[in-house]
Amino acid sequence: MRIAVTGSIATDHLMTFPGRFADQLVADQLHAVSLSFLVDGLDVRRGGVGANIAFGMGQLGTRPVLVGAAGNDFGEYRAWLDRHGVDTASVRISEVLHTARFICTTDADHNQIGSFYTGAMSEARLIELQAVAERVGGLDLVSIGADDPEAMIRHTEECRTRAIPFAADFSQQIARMDGDDIRVLVDGAAYLFNNEYEAGLIQTKTGWTAEEILDRVGTRVTTLGSHGVRIDRKGEQPIVVGCAEEQTKADPTGVGDGFRAGFLSGLAWGVSLERAAQIGCMLATLVIETVGTQEYELRRGHFMQRFSKAYGDEAAEEVRGHLPA
Repeated sequence: MRIAVTGSIATDHLMTFPGRFADQLVADQLHAVSLSFLVDGLDVRRGGVGANIAFGMGQLGTRPVLVGAAGNDFGEYRAWLDRHGVDTASVRISEVLHTARFICTTDADHNQIGSFYTGAMSEARLIELQAVAERVGGLDLVSIGADDPEAMIRHTEECRTRAIPFAADFSQQIARMDGDDIRVLVDGAAYLFNNEYEAGLIQTKTGWTAEEILDRVGTRVTTLGSHGVRIDRKGEQPIVVGCAEEQTKADPTGVGDGFRAGFLSGLAWGVSLERAAQIGCMLATLVIETVGTQEYELRRGHFMQRFSKAYGDEAAEEVRGHLPA
C-alpha cells in the first residue's frame, strides 16, 4: 500500500518553562495578555507534521512518500529522512524562502504555547499530487495533514477528482480555518483524525453533528490523550484502545504525529483498525518518552516486548512479522 503524507516540514525550537502557565494568567485581564517566560532550556529539533509522520512510518518500514515544501536549507534534513526510510523526492524546494519554523514553550504541567512561521510551506499549494502518483506508480491513500491551508484544500479536491482515498488531518490549522473550508476537507474522507477538543471545534464550525460527520467520512479517529484513542464508524460499535505504559514523560510534542505514523503503517500492513490504533499508541509512547519529535529509536525487540505487554501476545504476533529487522 503506497501512502503519501502531505503536511508541514519544519524546524522545532522547543523550550521548557519550569512553572505553570495557569499561574501567570489573570482572569479579568485575558483581553490584554502580555507575558514573557524565562525558560530553562532550548532544543532545536527537526519537525513539521508531515515530516514527523513520515519519519515514524519510515521507522516502521512502510516507505512513505513525503509531500510538502521546504527551503534551500533542507539538505541536511532531507538526508536524515532519506536515511530513515522516507521518500523525499516529491518535496518542493523554494528558491526564496526558508524552511518553516515552530517555536514552542512547554510548562511543568505539559501545557504548551507555540507559534509557527510558514516560510516555504506556503509553496506547498503548488504541488500536484498527480505528478507524485505518476512518479511512484500510483497512490492508495493520501494523508492530508496540517500545511498551507490552500495546499490542504487543493490536495483534498484533487484526491476527490482523481478518486484517491484520503485522510483529513488538519489538526493545528483548524484554528484559522472557517466552517466552509473544514467542510471541504472533511466531506468524503476515508479517515478523519482529530483530538477531543478538535472534534468539538469541527462540529461547532461546520454545524454538523457527530452523526452527520460519520455520514460523510468512512472512519473517525479521535485521540483521547492519556486515555488512548476511539475509532467510530457509522453503524458500528466504537473501538477504544488504551495507551501503552510510559516509562517517563519527557516531551509531548509530536505525540499525535507518532500515533498517526503507527496507525497509517498499520493500514499499509493490512491489519485491523484496532491493531493499527495499538501500533499508533505504542509509537506515540516512544515519542513522549523522548525530547523532540524524531529523536526516538525504534528497536524491534524492545518495541515488540512493550507492545506485547500492553496489548497481549496475540496482538503482538500479528504485528511482529511486519516490523523491519
